[in-house]
Amino acid sequence: MIIYGISTCDTCKKAMKALEAAGKAPEFRDIRAKPLSEAEIDELVSTFGDAIINRQSTTWRGLSDWLKASDPEAQLAAQPTLMKRPVIRDGDQLLLGWGADVQAKLLG
Repeated sequence: MIIYGISTCDTCKKAMKALEAAGKAPEFRDIRAKPLSEAEIDELVSTFGDAIINRQSTTWRGLSDWLKASDPEAQLAAQPTLMKRPVIRDGDQLLLGWGADVQAKLLG
């Protein structure tokens, strides 16, 4: 299991803590330190569409109009922290966020 996020994200920290408490051994991947590859970005966008972009973030508000109008792949390539977090890879399954639905799937 891999959790994609940034080290300062409180939601990512909560997810890690809860998964570890449930006996899982998630690996954390900081997308600032090790950016997503083009193939990973394509997979995330094809799985989640533009829901992968966090339009509530301060990073989003600071983008140029041109970048805001571009496709999600270009946005994530230019600003990886625009990714809604966390993204959790559990086997072949990709999950977005740490809502009740994701917690139910992963924690039972």
